[in-house]
Amino acid sequence: MSNVTYHISNLLEKMTSTDKDFRFMATNDLMMELQKDSIKLDEESERKVVAMLLKLLEDKNGEVQNLAVKCLGPLVSKVKEYQVETMVDTLCSNMVSDKEQLRDISSMGLKTVIAELPPASAGVCLTANVCKKITSQLIGAMGKQEDVSVQLEALDILSDMLARLSGTLVSFHQSILSSLLPQLTSPRMAVRKRAIIALGHLVPSCNPALFAQLTEHVIAELAHGSSATNAHTYLQCLASISRQGGHRIGEHLEKIMPMVVKFCSVEDDELRENCFQAFEAFLRRCPKEMSPHITMVIKLCLKYIAYDPNYNYEADDNHEESMDTGSAEDEDQESDDEYSDDDDMSWKVRRSSVKCLEAVISSRRDMLAELYRSVCPTLVSRFREREENVRSDVFLAFVALLRQTRPPYGSTLDPGSKEDLAVTLLKKQVATVIKALHKQLKDRSMKSRQGCFSILTEMATVLPGALGEHIPALIPGIVYSLTEKSTSTNMKIDALSFLHVLLSSHTPEVFHPHIKVILPPVIHCVEDPFYKITSEALQVTQQIVKMLRPLDKQSSFDAKPFVRDVFTSTLKRLKAADIDQEVKERAISCMGHIISHLGDQLGGDLQPTLQIFLERIKNEITRLTAVKMLCLIAASSLKVDLRPILTEGIPILGSFLRKKQRALKLNTLTALNITVTNYSDCFKPAMIESVLSELPALIQESDMHVSQVTIMLLTCMTKVCPSSLGKIGGAILHEVINLVHSPLLQGGALCSIVEFLQALVLTKTSNAGYRDLIKALTAPFYKAKSADSMSVHRQSYYSVAKCVAALSSACPKEASGTVTNLIQEVKNQKTSESVRILSFLCLGEVGRSTNLGGHKELKTVVMEAFSSPNEEVKSAASCALGNICVGNLEDYLPFLLKEIGGQPKKQYLLLHSLKEVISALSAESLKPHVENIWSLLFKNCECAEEGTRNVVAECLGKLTLINPAELLPRLKKQLSSGSSFARSTVVTAVKFTIVDHPLPIDSILMGCIGDFLKTIQDPDLNVRRVALVMFNSAAHNKPGLIRGLLTTVLPNLYNETQIRKDLIREVEMGPFKHTVDDGLDVRKAAFECMYTLLDSCLDCLDIFEFLDHVEEGLKDHYDIRMLTFIMLVRLASLCPAAVVQRLDRLVGPLRATCTTKVKAGSVKQEFEKQEELRRSAMRAVAALLSIRDVEKSPAMADFANQIRSNVEMATIFESIQRDTMSGAVESMDTS
Repeated sequence: MSNVTYHISNLLEKMTSTDKDFRFMATNDLMMELQKDSIKLDEESERKVVAMLLKLLEDKNGEVQNLAVKCLGPLVSKVKEYQVETMVDTLCSNMVSDKEQLRDISSMGLKTVIAELPPASAGVCLTANVCKKITSQLIGAMGKQEDVSVQLEALDILSDMLARLSGTLVSFHQSILSSLLPQLTSPRMAVRKRAIIALGHLVPSCNPALFAQLTEHVIAELAHGSSATNAHTYLQCLASISRQGGHRIGEHLEKIMPMVVKFCSVEDDELRENCFQAFEAFLRRCPKEMSPHITMVIKLCLKYIAYDPNYNYEADDNHEESMDTGSAEDEDQESDDEYSDDDDMSWKVRRSSVKCLEAVISSRRDMLAELYRSVCPTLVSRFREREENVRSDVFLAFVALLRQTRPPYGSTLDPGSKEDLAVTLLKKQVATVIKALHKQLKDRSMKSRQGCFSILTEMATVLPGALGEHIPALIPGIVYSLTEKSTSTNMKIDALSFLHVLLSSHTPEVFHPHIKVILPPVIHCVEDPFYKITSEALQVTQQIVKMLRPLDKQSSFDAKPFVRDVFTSTLKRLKAADIDQEVKERAISCMGHIISHLGDQLGGDLQPTLQIFLERIKNEITRLTAVKMLCLIAASSLKVDLRPILTEGIPILGSFLRKKQRALKLNTLTALNITVTNYSDCFKPAMIESVLSELPALIQESDMHVSQVTIMLLTCMTKVCPSSLGKIGGAILHEVINLVHSPLLQGGALCSIVEFLQALVLTKTSNAGYRDLIKALTAPFYKAKSADSMSVHRQSYYSVAKCVAALSSACPKEASGTVTNLIQEVKNQKTSESVRILSFLCLGEVGRSTNLGGHKELKTVVMEAFSSPNEEVKSAASCALGNICVGNLEDYLPFLLKEIGGQPKKQYLLLHSLKEVISALSAESLKPHVENIWSLLFKNCECAEEGTRNVVAECLGKLTLINPAELLPRLKKQLSSGSSFARSTVVTAVKFTIVDHPLPIDSILMGCIGDFLKTIQDPDLNVRRVALVMFNSAAHNKPGLIRGLLTTVLPNLYNETQIRKDLIREVEMGPFKHTVDDGLDVRKAAFECMYTLLDSCLDCLDIFEFLDHVEEGLKDHYDIRMLTFIMLVRLASLCPAAVVQRLDRLVGPLRATCTTKVKAGSVKQEFEKQEELRRSAMRAVAALLSIRDVEKSPAMADFANQIRSNVEMATIFESIQRDTMSGAVESMDTS
């Protein structure tokens, strides 16, 4: 006998003791043993333990019974299936026992067992068998009409089981429904309520026929209208079905709505409440199907939101006006005499109608302007609601309205777009809202005040600056909430949080008159013992400091009277060591702002405070915040004297550059950069060297941003203390040159290197002269055997060329010799291709900033290179010609235009040169030449070669940006051209006028982009494709341009997602026939547009119509399926409710993709494509399964089980889940 078995048998023996304490302790010990993962019971022990625990359920001692129930949970996973069935049988038979206590304890036991059963998705048979056993017994128990308590327990357990394991009971769904429906007519309210809950849990996973049966039954019963009680029950049931079953109720709404509307007019407050709860459920679950009824629902809500037959608000208002002055005793007396009527249920009607209105607001952003006209004034008028709970809901509904008014994601980028109508309407209401909240802000009810602050916070966020003129009305309320003795901590935090938002969103001048009133209570909160209040108060103090003396503009406000109070309270928190981390950080931040804005008024306190900062920099916990504040202080226009702490501080900052914490490294580099720039006179060589020695390790291609900031610091140091570079320059220069040759170098990091090299060459440091640097930069290209050599990446050519040009501009004397050498390298036929490419690019970059007109042979050399057999050389020569033209426009532009007209074979390369010119030059420089360039481009816009047309289009687009008012109408006129090539060029040109930053063309484009988008219906396939690409660009970069046109554009866009049989043809390739789909590219472009719209215009889409087309895409070509899988992943996170409604239709195509096998003998690419498709489909499945309660859908649960039971699919699924957890989520770049 093993130790465990022996120990268990001892415990079982003690459980039979007559002493209840022995039994209790033994049961407790058994529970501890069962909770251990390692415990293994043999068959005999299992039988004995189960028998004993079931016996103990009948123990005379209640505590022993409770412990026995607790043991059943862990026991489920420790014993064999038939033992669990024994437990369930006994518990079910006890359920119908005559002994009430045994019934109660057994029902608790059953709930415990159900809670511990493995989920259906685990694929264990145990759950299904046990559930079926319990269900058949429960259905029998529910039929026992004579004992209500048995019925209640049975309904409770059934609800628990359906909530967790409904999918395993599919075979019982019909009998469960048949036994639950009669319970809805039970005389006992508790039975009816529990039956409704159980039906709600049954709905998500039942099949459509069963759902229809249930809904038809409820509708039929409501239509009879036999009694008010029945109407109550069936309305509650409808609301529950809608909440749980979601969209499926939608198809029955035409029958349901007239009945529910009719019940609203019955004089029964609770019945009306049920009606509004049903409306709310319908609105949240079936917003589209509710569209025809929405006006009626709003009308009813507005009628009943003010339904208070037993109270006269006008009299109350008059009373308040006459009672403006009065003692506290009068107020207490008044509160005792306030109206009270326990039988008044009208508040339930008002509350349910407000919640219904909130559902309208949340689900119908498209009606926002209408809601501001009809609903907003009524909501504001109800701020005076007498019932606190109802008033809170009114506030929440108004907050929902404000949140909907926030600009949708993506539209904030839109330049010059008109103010949203809803925002305009809200601005008109601001004064009314403030007036309505003014009294509430001093209400005794904290819940009301918190509601007021949430509204005001949201208003300040939605309309920055709009509360400025109303601040005098708001200040007393804020001060009251901060100073009143009985105010809770949450109330203070809410008041401070609102004050912070208010200060952040308004100009300092607005607050200057009120600082003396606001500051004392805020400073009092800084000294509050509760850390969260202190933290919020410090944040507000920091904002007040910025307002006392703004550094970005002149201010006449005298801050002196307030400096001492602000400084003293913050210093006390800064010095404290035994406080919360959050308070420490906020205190450092606040003091940083005080020194930055008011440092010159601190006198003798300044240096001791800076010494505390130095201590905080040394402390590992606070160093990051302290370094950030050091940046702020060092950059301050007050030129605070930091010298006393720099001698000790700089080496400490240098040591931070070795730390792994990236944020610390970046902030330290920024701090060093600012201090070197602003305090250069106090930097000794030793201090600089302590930092310099740490820098080579930071210049790495693995972190370009850190490298960029490091090189910016080097540039500063080079200018301040060039002598220091001599000692360590070699190591640093080696890393910088390596970075120049990196394929990842571009943008800001490249600019920082260019500046560094210019600064370095001017220092005349040994080993860093002009020739040394040029040689170091170009050496790898001379070693490379060919242009395709892996040792030098293509991007490196461009980076080195920029660096050579920068050095040449810094040293003009040496530059002319360099240009001559470069020309010789290009002319020399023996020069390797990599050197020729580099030489051309260098000539271009040098020519961009220097006039190379003196080198007469250059034109001939470049034009000869256009005939080179090497494509890279040709491309480099084209780029060089464009850049040289930028530096010598008068000489080279006429030459370039003449060559474009006279050299058709070299036209493509010459147009690329022209594109470089147009991209680089300012509008002023180009204006005199626009007409010549424009007419030349239009001569070539019908070129048969698509590559040439694309370059022409880009040139036209960029040229249009110079004078949009004149040139955009010309492009538009060209749309009526008979040539499809010309139309496609024009539409592509428009794409290049849409960039992601504001431009003058935007307002003009807004008026005519609709005409360009009409080409989505063009008869030519290629024009339709480029029109969709242009639409995609607009949706991605400037969604405001196309938002208003979506109603007309979307049908055409969706039309292009359809497979067109007339565009599919068969091509014979020798003995094989190959199918070609000419419409594939257009469909692909259309689906890419749909994906972009999800990010930028989601609120303008009918998501169900959108899903129809996604569903079609799931059955399309490989490329389109890949796109739609990514879209599904996005949809699952953006609008899970809508996706769940369509699950049954989405699962089929996903299952087909995951289970398809490639024919044996197919080529390797076919296997790879299918594998990639499966992985992508699995990502979509994983995203769907992450939606809450998704496995209540029978189709999805079945598919999930299929994946888990198939080894191959399960392996893919698990690897995708691991990728998702590590953050490797697939996304699509549609820019």
